Amino acid sequence: MPDDDVRVEPFIHLVDVTHECALVAWGAFHFVRDRDRERWEIVDDSDLEARFGRHTCIGHDAEPFGAAVVEVLDGDGEVVASATADDRTWVWVEGLSADTEYHYRVLVEGEEWAAGERWDWVEDARGGYDLAPAGRSYDLRFHTFPAPSAATPRHRFAALGDYGVGIRSDSESSRRQRRVADVLDRLVARDSIRYVVSLGDNIYQGELGAVDDESGGEDDDWYSSFFQPYRYALARVPFFPAIGNHDTTDTEGADDRAQMEDNFHLAARFRSSGRDCIGPGLFYRVPYGADLELVCIDTSQDPEEDVHRHFEADRQLAWLGEVFKAPDVRWRIPFSHHPVYCAGPTHEDDAEMIEHLVPLFDRADVRLVLAGHEHNFQLGRVDRRTYVVSGSGGKVREDPPPRLGGTGADLWAAHSHLLLVEVERERAVLTPVSGLLADGRLHPMTALDADGRVARPPYVVDALR
Repeated sequence: MPDDDVRVEPFIHLVDVTHECALVAWGAFHFVRDRDRERWEIVDDSDLEARFGRHTCIGHDAEPFGAAVVEVLDGDGEVVASATADDRTWVWVEGLSADTEYHYRVLVEGEEWAAGERWDWVEDARGGYDLAPAGRSYDLRFHTFPAPSAATPRHRFAALGDYGVGIRSDSESSRRQRRVADVLDRLVARDSIRYVVSLGDNIYQGELGAVDDESGGEDDDWYSSFFQPYRYALARVPFFPAIGNHDTTDTEGADDRAQMEDNFHLAARFRSSGRDCIGPGLFYRVPYGADLELVCIDTSQDPEEDVHRHFEADRQLAWLGEVFKAPDVRWRIPFSHHPVYCAGPTHEDDAEMIEHLVPLFDRADVRLVLAGHEHNFQLGRVDRRTYVVSGSGGKVREDPPPRLGGTGADLWAAHSHLLLVEVERERAVLTPVSGLLADGRLHPMTALDADGRVARPPYVVDALR
């Protein structure tokens, strides 16, 4: 095949950051030119070996592209830390200072990886989308987390759920995901968010209007739903994932957990890094300074431990009991795919979560709980706790929720969005954002209460006292 009919597009992924190190990965997606259709087609994983002599192209188990070094530079451009890799496409770079901004670069066989203008999946003048030079390049910077003993500084993060529809098709759901991805780009570039909390359903089955005709179990499926739409954000801030029902066999015939494990580098980030985590299922906690802790709870079904859901098993309940044993952290924020309370229109309150998890949240005086699953926005307060459903990063259900005004569901909106969270010592400020205005400013999303009155953001959550 002529060289101009082949495109190997390199990617860079800032997988994780702590107060003293960063996990950096690199890879590439492969494309071939369809001369009959005059468009580019991504190469299926099953065809990589025949066409390019490879089995994988991105993720924890990807085959190396050559000897590599990742260099981290300070504000003066001096290399302050580095790490090498010959047999894999990721490294932990250690020896960094807490709460510090760095630049970085990836060198493979002595050449800078993914330098210069990149090719992205962009609108085509003939209609639809195609791979083309996009006028963008990587801005490789990151900010380390504050030290575990340091007071948590005021900061912003984003929460994003049910986004995995993919952007390769010319469909409304794809356009929604693109709009929200543009918001995320803006937040990373200009508002300095520190991380993204993924609320699950990271990729949908193809026949449900998603990325491909497959279920999401291969890297080429994830190009459209994850790596391309969030490409430049992924090189700047880490995503902390939760498991959704479409990421497992709960809803689909295929289980994408192995691909989740690979693309989110879960083993390197949690099981072998010293972070507190437990399995089966995806349960972990991540501190951000001394005053904030994220807690991921796996609410998917458990086919092997004689319980319905992973969080109901004895071992996982014991771990959760230790995590939520006391109000010893000012902001302990649990997040999961399924919501505790839901006004509909498709899903209801989760009796098992109410039975097993709410008493733990009470004991630890949790003030904010994040979830997805229902494809709209919902916010409700129960006593001193705020529950948020943010499940329309790509899909949207426009039917009104029939139980709005009930427990835990005071407001709702039917628009694609992400949730911007600004954490201060005494409060957290929540702003759902549905897009960008013509001048590039954020477009906050209003909501409605049970009486049809408009509630304008931001929404304020008080910290524990």
